[in-house]
Amino acid sequence: MPRLAELPGELPVAWDVIESLQADVSQKLTAEDPNRLLDGDDRRARARSLVNAAVAQWVILYAQGNTPLSSDQERAISDAVFNAMFRGGRLQSLLDEEGVEDIMVDGLKAHIEYYDRPRRTIDRIADSHDELTAWVNRMAGLSGHGERSLTQATPSIGFRMPDGSRVTSSLLTTRPSVAIRKHRIRDHGLDQLLEMGSINPILRAFLIGCVMAKLNILVVGDMGAGKTSLLRALGREIPAEERLVTLESDRELYLDEPGPPDKPGPLTFAFEARQSNGEVRAGERTGEITISDMFDTALRYNATRVMVGEVRSKEILSMLDTMSAGGKSSMCTLHVRRPHAIISRLVQLCTNAGMQTEAAHHLIASSVDVVVYLTYLDETALGGRRHRFVSHVLEIHDVVGEGGRPSITEIFAPQGTERRAVYRNMPSFVDELELTGNFYRHWFTHEPAAWGAPLELVRR
Repeated sequence: MPRLAELPGELPVAWDVIESLQADVSQKLTAEDPNRLLDGDDRRARARSLVNAAVAQWVILYAQGNTPLSSDQERAISDAVFNAMFRGGRLQSLLDEEGVEDIMVDGLKAHIEYYDRPRRTIDRIADSHDELTAWVNRMAGLSGHGERSLTQATPSIGFRMPDGSRVTSSLLTTRPSVAIRKHRIRDHGLDQLLEMGSINPILRAFLIGCVMAKLNILVVGDMGAGKTSLLRALGREIPAEERLVTLESDRELYLDEPGPPDKPGPLTFAFEARQSNGEVRAGERTGEITISDMFDTALRYNATRVMVGEVRSKEILSMLDTMSAGGKSSMCTLHVRRPHAIISRLVQLCTNAGMQTEAAHHLIASSVDVVVYLTYLDETALGGRRHRFVSHVLEIHDVVGEGGRPSITEIFAPQGTERRAVYRNMPSFVDELELTGNFYRHWFTHEPAAWGAPLELVRR
């Protein structure tokens, strides 16, 4: 059996050795704690001790007929066994690589997407399609989704890995496939996005002012633009004395987890949708709970804020209704290819949900205050990196204008050769921003760009 020579942290043994050791340790751990009375941390600590003992014993036997392994090699085997039990198993070394954003597995081949360098392809990350499927189901089990396995009866599943990475896997493709989205900047706030160049100082102050003024905010952009990261950062600016409800199809915001000491964050209830168990009865997917289904329950928590990780379908009506009702200070993300297509995109979702176009225009005008558009430029193939930055900030006015559509004003937009957001027009709600004590109107004119270093785009 081939070794994992192409993977980071090459192992000195075949993977079947790791699996055999993992099975032995799992059996011992179950015998010691059959009712799983140990909590997560204690169970992992005990497992680590059993792994180290099992590997040390195996190494002694291995040395009787082979070249003895070094202490680093022994440690690598121990880590691999532990990873197979509690982390990402055979793919964990890829997930641990610096700069990894996405791992796309097609059969036995993996394509790794990085933040700051071109895609890398590894020809063999499993020994068979059955092994890959077994890996998916083992990871689903570790994440608490063991009741839902990847099978011909349930050919597509999604779940979170122990490190929070999001996994989608399917048997509907030519070969078994897996898409892993790693949350590289899960703990970042606005200060970190400022350091990364996604926003500038005036945008940071403006966005904090919008959150404190309890404006309804849409974070929009194309796929991979960093919408969730910005929404998460905005959520961290909500005062600690408030109550927040988050609704997500896939858990990515993590605002219910403790924040940094200087920003403890509000009391947060994080709701996550539930996939169907694969059965369909009377046209309904058994066990499925959507974001729309969760809205009524979530609103009974009397939250001062409501955040939706991503609006994709008919939940748009619940989202806009919540915004227009007032006092909810809602925020969400939305997939939009171009900044000025936001109204058309919102109307499309509303009409798909059964609303008339004219009614949709009035609902949008009465609901949304601010739209923040993120631009995504991938220049890794040209020797650069991936750029994600705010390029537009739009105000949606609460009146309909020409053609019955809501009126829009550009507050920030590109200017000249600067592709990032530059101040253009004073928002109508500037008084509300100043009342928060976090923003002052003269900052617009005294610090019109303030992006610092120019955006270095690689050209052929």
